[in-house]
Amino acid sequence: MSQEGGGRVLVAERNPLVIAALRGLFSENARFSIVDTARTSAELCEKLASVEADCVLLSWQLDDAEAPEVLADLGRLGFDPRIVLFADTSNPSVVNETIRLGVNGLCYQFEDPEILFATLTAVMQGRICIPYTVLSKISNTPFQQLTSRESELLGMLANGWTNIQIAARTGISENTVKYHLKNLYDKLEVRNRAMAVALYTKERRRNPE
Repeated sequence: MSQEGGGRVLVAERNPLVIAALRGLFSENARFSIVDTARTSAELCEKLASVEADCVLLSWQLDDAEAPEVLADLGRLGFDPRIVLFADTSNPSVVNETIRLGVNGLCYQFEDPEILFATLTAVMQGRICIPYTVLSKISNTPFQQLTSRESELLGMLANGWTNIQIAARTGISENTVKYHLKNLYDKLEVRNRAMAVALYTKERRRNPE
């Protein structure tokens, strides 16, 4: 955190009303200041190259990209700022991917302003600050509910293997393969192997080994 002047925050938000509200809040808190704002991912990258900021307060949706895409842009250009996601929804599916991509903190636009400032303080001091309720839901992903056998079979499905090929490779009967696949589909909340493979492929893109 910067000395005496408080933490310098670069706000990435497309809604002028939200920016105006944040300026009002920050003007009442001597610990922090808004050094600049950006409405697009491209503008945020430009500002980070020229403005000294201790933290980026990032909304989920900018004019040209959603938060995961913004984080990808920053990483591609070599930027690694401390980031607090300023989410306008508490739906875990919305913030899931962003947190996996490495934000340092998370707070909601509908929470008490003091929570925002506490989150910024923690992040600027080098801590991770994410509500436990969000983490608990994110850690409990469908893929983590799969058994080792189900995970193995899912990988085989992704490689285009038939039930007969899977049975031959694993040494289990075709009926047992069907049994495992039914449980796998239920856990992933999909109806068939095509949907399971699509979900698996998407998960691998998010979390490459």
